[in-house]
Amino acid sequence: MFLAKKHVSRRTALKGIGVTLALPLLDAMVPAGTAFAKAAPGKVRVACIEIPHGAAGCCPTGAAEHLWVPSLAGRDFDLSSTSLSPLEPWREWVTIVSNTDVHMAEAFSPSEVGGDHYRSACAFLTQAHAKQTQGSDVYVGTSFDQYYAKKFGQTTPLPSMQLCIEPIDQAGGCSYGYACVYTDTISWAAPNVPLPMVRDPRVAFEQLFGAGASREERATRRVEDRSILDLVMADAAALKRSLGPSDRGRLTDYLDNLREIERRLGQVEAYNRSGEPRALPEAPIGVPDSFEEHVKLMFDLQVVAFASEITRVFSFKLGRDSSARVYPESGVKTAFHNSSHFGDREELIRDFAQINRYHVGLVPYFLEKLKNTPDGDSNLLETSLIIYGSPMGDPNVHNHKRCPLFLAGRMDGKLKGNLHVKAADGTPMANVFLTLLHELGVDDVANFGDSTGELNLTASRDVTAAPA
Repeated sequence: MFLAKKHVSRRTALKGIGVTLALPLLDAMVPAGTAFAKAAPGKVRVACIEIPHGAAGCCPTGAAEHLWVPSLAGRDFDLSSTSLSPLEPWREWVTIVSNTDVHMAEAFSPSEVGGDHYRSACAFLTQAHAKQTQGSDVYVGTSFDQYYAKKFGQTTPLPSMQLCIEPIDQAGGCSYGYACVYTDTISWAAPNVPLPMVRDPRVAFEQLFGAGASREERATRRVEDRSILDLVMADAAALKRSLGPSDRGRLTDYLDNLREIERRLGQVEAYNRSGEPRALPEAPIGVPDSFEEHVKLMFDLQVVAFASEITRVFSFKLGRDSSARVYPESGVKTAFHNSSHFGDREELIRDFAQINRYHVGLVPYFLEKLKNTPDGDSNLLETSLIIYGSPMGDPNVHNHKRCPLFLAGRMDGKLKGNLHVKAADGTPMANVFLTLLHELGVDDVANFGDSTGELNLTASRDVTAAPA
């Protein structure tokens, strides 16, 4: 049989003056006569999302009324009364993990009591306890995302990327004897190496897709209102002529998505330069005042970065524990932190549950974008792992028990979805991360944080593995 299929290298990129633009995976990048195989180790995309300060459903009243966790474990759970209800259309891709604790975020000594806001964020992906210091001798642990990035992220232009929504410009020491960096990032390359997070979508866009351009060239391009795509269109047109219809469509969709992101970034910047009053006057020009628009832009950037394999690893911090931000779209007018201290008043507990539901309600936008983006003969939702959780449980009393956590995506068949796994009492959340690391191919990590063993993430009953 004569095979005439043209082969395009996976490393092919579109080039223009000051721009090198990575491409999505195309059929032509697979050798002639072969089919797309399941993702090789390290090909799974990983997005870790931290929502701060727990959930209303983790306080005694909220737990009794199932405001976060559905009442039934297994596959027949009902999300309608929970803050997870926006995930109902996506339940086939969702694995809820309940009843796990983040013990390492607790106070270990009298001097640490009260410092939960400054100790929690760094414990989420490290599952480690932060050294109490306001100096440069910070120490916590290597984070989950960085274990994966170190083993499998070295073949992509960026091993990983860290994003956030709220300010991270605190410096030096914060309260209760903790350095501010503990609250400013959830991603740690080593126990003493915190990674900076990017708040400005324009900065994130340029880091991902502005390769090859100098700062001056990027500034000139923005002043002239030119898209990076304008600089590579000749190369794109030449490549399209060599591709089949399916690949041409896939490439066109990818470029259209990039252009749409650039258009929205331009709209944000134009408004923020217009002199109109801003809701966030201290924020950079590229940061939208709208929380929802900001989050969606960051999700869109992650999708196109995953499609082109510029990076396979993101961590994304959606807020700060003590945030005074108001989310009017949630229907609650009380600021986030004030709302989280609801006492025993049921109406205030339900208000915070409504804010929780609003935050969860943004995730389906991300899931839909991933599902609609081809990845070989599958799609990105099938070959991705999305982790959404908090290192705090009941925000009213600042405990770290029964913390919110769910997984989305199929992780290339390693997760089945449509499942609520309820862990045994006292199970560390670290067991979930250890299990995921092993399933992702990071099998040289025997323990993670305060893990005691693996957790069965495909069983439909309450179960934990034997301690390691």
